[in-house]
Amino acid sequence: MKKKILWIPFYFLIHYLPNHIINKIPFYFIRHFYYKLIIGIKIGSGSSIHMNVIINKRNIKIGNNSAISRGCYLDGRGGLIIGNNVSVSPGVQFITASHDVNSSDFKYIKKQIIIEDYVWIGTNAIILPGVKLCKGSVVAAGSVVSKDVEEYNIVGGVPSKFMSLRNKNLNYNCRWFPPFD
Repeated sequence: MKKKILWIPFYFLIHYLPNHIINKIPFYFIRHFYYKLIIGIKIGSGSSIHMNVIINKRNIKIGNNSAISRGCYLDGRGGLIIGNNVSVSPGVQFITASHDVNSSDFKYIKKQIIIEDYVWIGTNAIILPGVKLCKGSVVAAGSVVSKDVEEYNIVGGVPSKFMSLRNKNLNYNCRWFPPFD
């Protein structure tokens, strides 16, 4: 009984507060302070996590000058690595865990998602467990990505498929801190 009682403050600090109170605060420095110090997420210089982002677990690393827009879901159960200069549009979901539908005991599966530098993920895209989005790739809005995406490929659809190639001469950053967001 004592063990269960000791876990209540931990879950309150790590799960409830960040997803129901902290993510509503319209000041980056407060949210980022909490995410880094209390939850233990690694957030690189110039990167931003905007309001109403849901965070599940703590195994999340974000590089420099990357923007995680409003209403995204960051799933750290299987591990989530986001590189430098990554633009994550509103409503994107990173899902790092699932279940084996053919397992008699509904086996739980975790797989890391890796997002390399200069990736752009469109609004409401879903990135499934084990996916790697290679450097410079683009995911169209509303896509469901279940397989790795090669460098500079643009993919879209459900499930996502190759659409075209992106310019390889990329030299920008996604540092974005609009006020009260």
